[in-house]
Amino acid sequence: MNIQEYSFQTKDLEIDLNGILKVLGFPDSLLPSPFDSYLTEALDFISQLDEIRAVCVQVDNIELNLSKGIINAGGQTFKAGKTICKELKNAEELLFFICTAGKSLSEISAAMLKGEEPVKGYIFDQVGVFLTEAAGDRMEQLIRNELPSGMKMTNRYSPGYCHWDVSDQHRLFSLFPPSPCGVTLTSSALMTPVKSISGVIGIGREVGYRDYPCALCLSHNCIYRKVS
Repeated sequence: MNIQEYSFQTKDLEIDLNGILKVLGFPDSLLPSPFDSYLTEALDFISQLDEIRAVCVQVDNIELNLSKGIINAGGQTFKAGKTICKELKNAEELLFFICTAGKSLSEISAAMLKGEEPVKGYIFDQVGVFLTEAAGDRMEQLIRNELPSGMKMTNRYSPGYCHWDVSDQHRLFSLFPPSPCGVTLTSSALMTPVKSISGVIGIGREVGYRDYPCALCLSHNCIYRKVS
């Protein structure tokens, strides 16, 4: 298996500011005081981060069982569900990934939420969500640029979504060296730092990419469903 690591700077990421405003409840107007200053402070904070990283492992010996919703890859069996297996069905190889905004942002937002600045903490937290997704988007872009001629890629799919059992995080992490990008798992398969994502991308000549994949799942906690 081939492992590729990436390191990002915030200035190179396309953060969806309009999406952040929609999540904060002001889709068609400027943020009122003091929320505007909180957002400015959060954006300034992430501009100085040097912990935004991603790591991918390429697995080409794969088997997908569409009827059972199972992926066999890298010596592991993933219960990804029929929906994701259908999206990956023409993949010739899979890229499993872990991407994180690092611990600093997670720690400061958690401290604010638990302390005397819960509103500011919430804004920092949501900026962190969009920052992590932007890092995932940048990772996808770099992977796409590196693909051989004729090869295409699917959307990224993560444990916990589209009926993929979140407990498979442990199997996914087993494909990487310990603490990839500084990310660890709790016994209940939650990632630390919290502002991290993981999942799989399909690569192949006959795979497809969905611009709006929300119809695939019923999750009401996904940031994309909130901002659409």
